[in-house]
Amino acid sequence: MTEVLGRVLAQKLYDAYGRGDFAAVADMIHEDIDWAVYNPVRVFAFSGPRHGKAEVLGALAAITKEYKLLSYQPELIVAENHRAAVISNAAFVQRATERVLRLRIVNFLQFRDGKIIEFREFSDTFDAVEQALGTWLDV
Repeated sequence: MTEVLGRVLAQKLYDAYGRGDFAAVADMIHEDIDWAVYNPVRVFAFSGPRHGKAEVLGALAAITKEYKLLSYQPELIVAENHRAAVISNAAFVQRATERVLRLRIVNFLQFRDGKIIEFREFSDTFDAVEQALGTWLDV
């Protein structure tokens, strides 16, 4: 049985990201990408929608400026044709505070011509904010 294209491309992307090969990641981003990371923008300024490769690369650069990647391990990849859903365990060091944030992140990807054309990211934003701020939120 042949592997599904979405799985192959997702694995290639996460392997590159996990080893810090951002040039390889950039090569996999389609010029017309539709990208969104769903987090509170007031806490994670790189979040929100981005359109086009230049905007996405800017968001990725902003992440790198604020956080150092410790690990990004896909736990599950579900793929069909040119789409994939990925659940990952990630760890980042917040450069300003040296706090380690450990997150479970879900991504939905669509590929065209071997590149990411659509990207959506979700996480437990309440947990992510508490970790980033270093305090429990009183609700």
